[in-house]
This record gives sequence, C-alpha cells and structure tokens, in this order.
Amino acid sequence: MKDETEGNHLDEHQHVHIQLERKPTKAVNIGKSLKAKLRKKCTCSAKEVKKAFTGFFPVIRWLPKYNFKENTWGDVMSGLIIGIILVPQAIAYSLLAGLKPIYSLYTSFFANLLYFILGTSRHVSVGIFSLLSLMVGQVVDREVQLAGFDLDDDAVYGMQGLNGSDIINVTSVNISLGLMDIECGKECYAISIAAVLTFMAGIYQVLMGIFRLGFLSIYLSESMLDGFATGASLTILTAQVKYLLGIKIPRSPGIGMLVTTWVNIFKNIHHTNVCDVITSAICIAALVAAKELGDRYKDKIKIPLPTELVVIVVATLVSHYCNLNELYGSSVSGVIPTGFIPPKVPDLSLVSKIAVDAIPLAVISFAFTISLSEMFAKKYSYTVKANQEMFAIGFCNIIPSFFHCFATSAALAKTLVKTSTGCKTQVSSVVSAIVVLLVLLFFAPLFYSLQKCVLACIIIVSLRGALRKFKDLPAMWRLSKIDATIWIVTVVASALVSTEIGLMVGIIFSMLCVIVRTQIPHTATLSQIQDTVFYEDEDKYKNLSPTPRLKIFRFESPLYYANKDYFLKSVYKMVGMDPGFEMIRRKKIEKKAQKQKKRKHIEDGKSTDNNDNHDIHIQLVNHRNDLQTVILDCSSIAFLDTSGINALKGLLKDYKEVQINVLLACCNTSVIDALCRGSYFGKQNKDIHKMLFHSLHDAVQFASEKELALTDSTV
Repeated sequence: MKDETEGNHLDEHQHVHIQLERKPTKAVNIGKSLKAKLRKKCTCSAKEVKKAFTGFFPVIRWLPKYNFKENTWGDVMSGLIIGIILVPQAIAYSLLAGLKPIYSLYTSFFANLLYFILGTSRHVSVGIFSLLSLMVGQVVDREVQLAGFDLDDDAVYGMQGLNGSDIINVTSVNISLGLMDIECGKECYAISIAAVLTFMAGIYQVLMGIFRLGFLSIYLSESMLDGFATGASLTILTAQVKYLLGIKIPRSPGIGMLVTTWVNIFKNIHHTNVCDVITSAICIAALVAAKELGDRYKDKIKIPLPTELVVIVVATLVSHYCNLNELYGSSVSGVIPTGFIPPKVPDLSLVSKIAVDAIPLAVISFAFTISLSEMFAKKYSYTVKANQEMFAIGFCNIIPSFFHCFATSAALAKTLVKTSTGCKTQVSSVVSAIVVLLVLLFFAPLFYSLQKCVLACIIIVSLRGALRKFKDLPAMWRLSKIDATIWIVTVVASALVSTEIGLMVGIIFSMLCVIVRTQIPHTATLSQIQDTVFYEDEDKYKNLSPTPRLKIFRFESPLYYANKDYFLKSVYKMVGMDPGFEMIRRKKIEKKAQKQKKRKHIEDGKSTDNNDNHDIHIQLVNHRNDLQTVILDCSSIAFLDTSGINALKGLLKDYKEVQINVLLACCNTSVIDALCRGSYFGKQNKDIHKMLFHSLHDAVQFASEKELALTDSTV
C-alpha cells in the first residue's frame, strides 16, 4: 500500500515538473543581432520622421480632428474659469517666489500655451504652482542675500524699470546676458536666478525623457509626496503670516526657515498693522465661506464661483478709494507694467550656483505632472504618453525661461476645476492663456492698490487641502503604520529643516522602509481552517485546527542575502529548536553518557546494561517535542538568490540531522527553477516528488501518510 501511494505521488509530481521545465532557448548570433538593431535604429524613413515629429507635437494629431460641436463650449468655459483663477493666483504666488507679479503672469501665459502644443493630457492644468513657487523663492532669496542685497520686500530695487525709467541703485552686480555684461539690481538679479534655475530644471527633465527615466517617479510614494506637500504648506503658511499682520520682517531663507520666521514674528508682533489684520480676517472669512459653500453645493453649482477674483477686485477698489496705503501704511502690490520684456538668454554663468537646486525642482515638477496626467487619463478613459509628458513639462520650463518665467507643473486644484467645468481637450489651455494675455496687455496696472495681505489670504486658503491631511492621520495610521510614519517624517523634515532636504529625507526614509520590510518581513505559523483544505495565520484567525506533529511556516518576502539570517531565526523560533544547538546538546549528552558508563564500569567492575543506557540516550535526545515535519509555505517568496538557496539547503540538511523533514509548498516557477539549479532536490532533482508540493494540503497529507506508514512499520 505504501509503495503504491508513493509511486502515484511520484508520477504526479514528475509529470507536473516536466510540464514546468523551461523550453530550450535557440542559439542567437549576438553580433548579427546587434548589427540588425543598429541598422534599424540608424535607418530613418519618411514615415518614421513624420511619426517622430507628430509624436513630439501631439497637437498636430488631435487638433485637425477637433469636434467643434461637442467640445467647444466645455473647453471655452473651463478655459475662462481657469484663466480667471490664474490671474489672482499668479499675483499671489509671486510673494512665494520673491519676484514681481508680472513674472508670475508671464509664467502662467507661456506654460498654458506650450502645454497645448506638447502635452498629451486633455485635462491637467499646467502653470504656476505654490509648492514650486516656494522652492524657487528659497533659492532666489539665498542667492540674492549672498549677492549682498537686502531681502526686505520694500527695499529699493536697483535696475532699469520695466517701462524704461531709471531706478536708483542701492546695490548692483554685473551679470552676463548673451554677449554683454550689464549692471543688474536686486529685481533683475532675482529673475535671472529664477530663469536659470527654471532652465536647468527643464534641461534635467528633457534628459530624463531622452534616457527614459520616468520610471524614477515610482520611488516617490504617495505618502511621501503627501507629507512633502503638507510640510511645504506649513512653510508657505508661515511665510505669509507677516503679510496678514502687516509686519515688516526679513525673509529667512535656508535651513530652519519656519522656526526663524516665527521667532521674528513674535519679536515684532507689537508692530502689527491693524488695517491689514482687519482686511485679512474679512478676506479669509469670505474665501473660506465661499469654498465651503462651493464644496457643499458643487453638484448644483455647475460653474465654480471666481471667489478669488471677486475678493481681489473688491479689495483693490476699497484700498484705492480709501487710500489704505497712504493713511494706514498698508503694503500694496505696486506697479504691474503691461506688455512683455524682450526675451533674453538665461545667464549660464549662474548655473554653478543653482545646478543642484534644480534637481529637486525638476523631480517634483515631473512627478506631479505625470501622476496627475495618468490619474485623469484613467478616469476619463484615454491614454497619455509618460515620456512625452516629460518632454512637455521640460520644454514648458526651458522655453519660458528665455521670457523671464519660473518653474511650472500641473496643479491638482486647478485640474479639478477644469474637469468640473466641462473641459474636453487642451484647447482650454489656449483660452486660459488668452485671459492671462488680456491682463498682461491691458488690466495689470489696475492691481496697483491691491494689498499684499489679500494675496496672502488667497495663498493660505488654497492650502486647505494639504493641511487637512493632519485630520486624516489617525485613519492613515490605522491603515498602514509605515505609511503614516513616512508621512510624519517627511512633514517634519520639510517644515523644520527645508523643502529640499525634506524631499531627500522623505525619499531615503521611504526606500529604507521598503528595505526594512523585506529584511524583517511578516512571518506566520499556519493552522488548518476547520473542514477545509486551507491554512491561515494562527495569530490573526480563531477556531483554527493545529496539525499534529508538524509546523507550517510562511515567510512573506523574497528570500535573499539581506534577510536569510532573519528567515532562519524565524524558522528556529517557530519550531522551538535551533538544529545547530540541538546537535551540540546531543553531543554533550552522548559525551556525558559515555562518562557515566565508564565511571559505572569502574565502580561496579562490570559492564553496564546497554539497553538501559540506550533508553536514557533516546529519552534525552528526544527531549524537545513530537515534531516530525516542517512545511514552508513559499507562496509569498517571489525570488531566491544564491544566499537564499544556500539558506534553504542548510535548513534542510540541519533538520535532517535531527530527524525532522522539511517540505516546500506553493513555490512559483522561478523559485522552483532556482532550487533545481542549486541541486536542492538532490542530483538530477530525483527527490523533488518527496520535497515539493503544489498546495499546503498536499504537503500536509504527504507528511501525515508518511508518518502513518512509519507508525505501521514499527507496530
């Protein structure tokens, strides 16, 4: 009966293993293959040129097929709304970037126009973004300060005015623009830094596209990005408090900006401008109330209310006609000129100063753009080309840098507005650009009397979404403690140290968490679910039936060099015995038994009873438990390396010496192939049918049948 059972089992598993054997690969002439590939790459037909050209300029493909009847209304309406939102946001975010509002308007105009030509997403809104504005502003502040300028917003700017009038220099530096050197004041130097920073970020993004490095975004986990955005939001909020209170304190670039700024705020709190505080309170109340009503009745209100624009218009009129600047010293935006400044080549002599700073800027910009593009493409059932998105956002930074612009990316809030207002295609971006253009050409001077505290209110209210993440932290902690920890660490580093260091800390910490999770993975001892052929974790489920005389162990990670020691320790802990220590213990017992035998022989002058000594020896050796078999559930082991194979071979050998069988179950084909190559199943894998099983229940039955057969043979 025993032989017949094992024979059937052998046939079954040999048959299965034969089916799983890899097909023999054909010999390939490597030289000919390389030549063929090079010839194909270097050959360029007219059709391929056209395909490459239309691929780089997607607008050529989709615009001729534009359906005016179905798409025009939605695109025009969403474009108008976004354009109206862009204007106050652009003026407000200039405070974050440490630049004049005109440069923010330039950025919004060129970014929308270029993405229309190069982008593949129909819905994302590309333009000025608070997080990038903050990152640009920190670099600008640092370099402006190093150049010897005063960071006080109300300092006199030494440069030629945008309208051609001369402004007296307080401090100036010589920078190279094109082929000539010019004397450059604070504002000129600030936009030069921002432009070359944007240019380098765009270059990095294009290089990422050329070398197809878009996959790097997968290392930016969602919890890390959320933590980074929240930490940066705290920094943005802190930077705007002085405008809410009307306090004149210096900007504090560099490490510890949040703490330094709050210290300066409390030191100068007695200089609070009452007019700015009252204006801020009214504007925040109006903006928050409008946002809350918009969120509550978003299904009934099809078109979002342009609350920011209404607040800006009303506040500007009140400030102008009540002379708030002259009477109460309220800080205002000042002159915003119309028209465009002649384009200039970014000053490449500044590259050495900002080359490193451009890297996190490039990474954050492309990460947000690609993630939003793919998210909305999936939602509306179309596809985007991630690599083309890299090129699009790269050139949305490179080309505008010649026109005195700074870094851009897609922004979630404006993208949500676009989709909610009926956006169908990238044509809406052109409409938004036209709205900004009208402001640039005609309406910009009307914002002269706009108080800076109103702009700060717009920025702070726009941070609601990121700051609400604190409310979600308990739920995040219950869902995944590791993700919650990544979020907390990234928030703290981004807020208390700096945004760039916070980004680096978040990436490194999240990757370390992945490494730790594979080095110290979850392990489980399994028992049978009653009246089924399934087995689950004893610690997580109740009413499980333990299987007698065997243990089932699950290791929920690949088995490789970094976690092999943890794997072995976990198995030893589950079994309750380290086979190495067990062998040492047995040797000590045997040695002690031999000494006792020798001593008794000397004392009694006769031989000891061998049967009694044998019984004592067996009793001591088996002084552990009744365990006969260990079954390893390999369903969660994705792969094995050489160290992992050797660990399994060592485990098999060591437990065999203490009369415990080790069986494997639920291995995938790559793990089976690795074990076969490592001769785990003996020479020519002759013992595979006795050691490898396709399900845990098969392994349990085999172990039970073997134990029953051994019991019968001893009866």
